[in-house]
Formats: sequence, C-alpha cells, structure tokens
Amino acid sequence: MGFPDKVRATGVVLAAGAGTRLGLGPKALLPYRGRPLVEAIAGTLFDGGCREVVVVLGAGAAKVEAAARLGRCRVVVNTGWESGMGGSFLLGAQAADPRDHVLIALVDQPGLARESVERLLARHRPGRITAAAYRSRDSSDAGDAALRRGHPLLIDASLREAVCATVTGDAGARGFLRAHPELVDEVDCSDLSTGEDVDTPDQLGLLR
Repeated sequence: MGFPDKVRATGVVLAAGAGTRLGLGPKALLPYRGRPLVEAIAGTLFDGGCREVVVVLGAGAAKVEAAARLGRCRVVVNTGWESGMGGSFLLGAQAADPRDHVLIALVDQPGLARESVERLLARHRPGRITAAAYRSRDSSDAGDAALRRGHPLLIDASLREAVCATVTGDAGARGFLRAHPELVDEVDCSDLSTGEDVDTPDQLGLLR
C-alpha cells in the first residue's frame, strides 16, 4: 500500500524504559523472532511506510545499541528516562523533521503489524490525529463502543507543537487526546493485533 509521496511521516519508537515490572531488563532487548524487540518494531515502522524512524533509548542504552541493528534509525538517548514516558515522547518528536507527521509506537507492542502502520497512514486526514484501536477479546459487541484506543498514534505535523505542550510525566499525548476528542480518528486494527503491551511475565507469550 505504502504512504503517499505528498505526505511524510517519521516513526518514533519509545524504548527508554527499564522494564521494571517485567523484571528482565530493558524491554527493548526482549527477543522477538530472532532479534531484539526494538529492532523488530523499528523495522515494522519502516516497512509500513515511515520515511524515517527515531528510536528513543534510555535505560541500558549502550547495551541496546550494541545488541540491536539500528543503523537505519536516528537514535536519541533520554538521560532522564526515569521521569516517565513524557520526556521520551518530547525527545522523539523534537528529533523528527518538523515537516513530518509523527507516528508514535511503543517498543513493548510486539503484535504491531506492518499493515497496521499502512492503514493509519492511508486513512490519516490533514489536521487530525489517527489512532489504532482494538476490540476487547472478551467483547461480543461489534459496535464502535467495543473499541479501545491504543498505539500507534499518528499526529499531524500541524498539531505536533500543541500536543507536545501538553506532555508531562508519564502521560504522553493522553492529555491532548482527552481535551480534543473531536480531532481523533480511531482506526480498527483488531484484525491484525490485540494491541497488547508486554508489561508482566504472564504477557511474555505475546513474544512468540
């Protein structure tokens, strides 16, 4: 499908956390289909149509850079990663070309598919935010009410400054999304992924 030439997007992989709840070190280094998870997620963003990919590292950054092949990416290090995801969000957005939309992805979402990225890019409308959404696995309701918003999240270039102005602590873009629901388009990606993150040991099965 690809991304239209007239529109540009930079993918941002938030990969700075220490993975404390999981207890296995930085989640960026979790093995996924023969390579570190951060390498796989960055590759998916490229394959889905992102022009560039920025990877934001933090905990164990040197170890991650040594283990993962990130040569195609722009790697930035959040030395204040312990303060929460917000700092990584801002650092990644600032590293992206100011003319680009930014597609925010999480390193601990192994089910992210190339087709999900393609779908968000294809359905994005100017001046808006396009978010992947997923249906609850235990829901029998086929309506929109069964959807929950998740990642990736595609932020229009015209909204980047406004979104970043609301980012604090560990919240990322959450505050802006809550304040401006009229600007958010949710795209159902349930046929491609559950949208789950690997946060606890019982979710390690998502890495298969």
